[in-house]
Amino acid sequence: MARLPAGRVGRPPPSGSLTSPGGAAREGRSWGSLPGSGFLAGDPATFKGAKPGIREVTASSRHYVDRLFDPDPQKVLQGVIDMKNAVIGNNKQKANLIVLGAVPRLLYLLQQETSSTELKTECAVVLGSLAMGTENNVKSLLDCHIIPALLQGLLSQDLKFIEACLRCLRTIFTSPVTPEELLYTDATVIPHLMALLGRSRYTQEYICQIFSHCCKVRMQALKCFSVLAFENPQVSMTLVNVLVDGELLPQIFVKMLQRDKPIEMQLTSAKCLTYMCRAGAIRTDDNCIVLKTLPCLVRMCSKERLLEERVEGAETLAYLIEPDVELQRIASITDHLIAMLADYFKYPSSVSAITDIKRLDHDLKHAHELRQAAFKLYASLGANDEDIRKKIIETENMMDRIVNALSESSIKVRLAAVRCLHSLSRSVQQLRTSFQDHAVWKPLMKVLQNAPDEILVVASSMLCNLLLEFSPSKEPILESGAIELLCGLTQSENPALRVNGIWALMNMAFQAEQKIKADILRSLSTEQLFQLLSDSDLNVLMKTLGLLRNLLSTRPHIDKIMSTHGKQIMQAVTLILEGEHNIEVKEQTLCILANIADGTTAKELIMTNDDILQKIKYYMGHSHVKLQLAAMFCISNLIWNEEEGSQERQDKLRDIGIVDILHKLSQSPDTNLCDKAKTALQQYLA
Repeated sequence: MARLPAGRVGRPPPSGSLTSPGGAAREGRSWGSLPGSGFLAGDPATFKGAKPGIREVTASSRHYVDRLFDPDPQKVLQGVIDMKNAVIGNNKQKANLIVLGAVPRLLYLLQQETSSTELKTECAVVLGSLAMGTENNVKSLLDCHIIPALLQGLLSQDLKFIEACLRCLRTIFTSPVTPEELLYTDATVIPHLMALLGRSRYTQEYICQIFSHCCKVRMQALKCFSVLAFENPQVSMTLVNVLVDGELLPQIFVKMLQRDKPIEMQLTSAKCLTYMCRAGAIRTDDNCIVLKTLPCLVRMCSKERLLEERVEGAETLAYLIEPDVELQRIASITDHLIAMLADYFKYPSSVSAITDIKRLDHDLKHAHELRQAAFKLYASLGANDEDIRKKIIETENMMDRIVNALSESSIKVRLAAVRCLHSLSRSVQQLRTSFQDHAVWKPLMKVLQNAPDEILVVASSMLCNLLLEFSPSKEPILESGAIELLCGLTQSENPALRVNGIWALMNMAFQAEQKIKADILRSLSTEQLFQLLSDSDLNVLMKTLGLLRNLLSTRPHIDKIMSTHGKQIMQAVTLILEGEHNIEVKEQTLCILANIADGTTAKELIMTNDDILQKIKYYMGHSHVKLQLAAMFCISNLIWNEEEGSQERQDKLRDIGIVDILHKLSQSPDTNLCDKAKTALQQYLA
């Protein structure tokens, strides 16, 4: 954009949305056409933007404007800063400066490529201050085409300048004299404002306030709010406190939920309130959620609504109630929702019943989306409550529908079906009955053989539940080669898959036969086991320690495993106890040692390892009771006098000072620790 001399008004070349670097403007990008777009305002003589009626203009006011034309850029900057200080809280001074033509010159400086960023920012601040005066001031600024100039400023890379432009735009757009339509004239403005949201707390605040004021008549702004609030606590907390004409924004959204409003408006308002609730800005027990949003979304699931609306309603409701038990219970008894959702599986209708080819095509297009939405909502409904799960499973052919969906071509439907099954698998009763009756484990194992990670994560999480000791599916899953599959998951780059793989193995090893434990160790390999014990993901480490505890249970198993893997396991235990780990990790590790100490021959691996004995002694005197108790279990198992060699072990432990510590612990204020210490001391007296 060529520089125009002072005293001229010019237009830049017309542009599209946002031009690429090297375009007309040296800044690199420019907005598309807006009313008055592109004006570079010149000196006061060339623009008659002032309003009549203000006759007195002081000499000092003229002095401020004259300094804006100084050839020295530093003096211009100082002049703008002095002007800023002069207009704060002074409406008369603001009016004087507008009459004298300060606005066109400030806009000219703000848009000049040769102006420093600091100068541009100060110009935006002064313009914002002028806008905070009277409504006539705002009208004068609008007449000078301030909005396109400020929007152009938002293309800068400098955050302070962007914030100053947004602050000024906020003041202008919240004025009753500003036409709201000016925000929507260029289609690129809204997406760019949304892109700026995350830049700072101030950009969020100003943009939300701009949108909130301009949403009164525009669905487009309402949709923006739903996008802005989604999984964004900062934006949601800003929106919930925004006032529009004296009314809080959530109250405006609630009015838009009314049945006499267009369906699109009802749905989008419900999404806004849902996202603000999930982001923590609105409580789940707030009346606007329980009595307004939730019923509105249930209403959207009914047969009377279009298929697209039913999909959107069910998916939004699923998201709203997902983490909250009470909302799940309320939804489950609202308008027979559970039975209503069964209708989602009846599309497309039988071909003979459809004479309209377009209708059939429409139904086919939405059939997958409907099934996906229904499964998502069933998953949320059944996430916590046993009675709700029972109602879902008893709904006509539900288990067959879910099982069949596991082999559908649509990945989204398969994922939603697995999520639904996972939710239902949290029920002990259903694991023992419906899941067994329908042999759910078979299609699940098939899904696990070859699926994208997003499906694998949920499917493997569900497999963890099917491998619990009371699940009848545990045996057939073991026989179908699950150990190899799960050991493979522990090598995944995805931490969630590593966690689920090791978690499932941990469940599998619980109270398992020696053969199963041996198969797990063989398939996992000692090398991989220790790789998992040094995993950077805490959940992986904790579940691996849990697996070791379950492997090292019952004496014959402990002795057998320690006879083949003892050296490596003791080495791993030492490294963890010496490492920078949290209390829970070290407690689990000491519990593994306590299990080893319960072995017949395995306990010698502790007694012959002075380093480990010193560590147990150290944790007996630790400041955290959990670690003291875990170390006490180790000692109790080592000194139990009914076992062979107990006298020698007692003597050795006395020599390293264990008895002295036991005496101290027998005086502990913690009852549990005190009792354990006294019981251990009795072994010495027996």
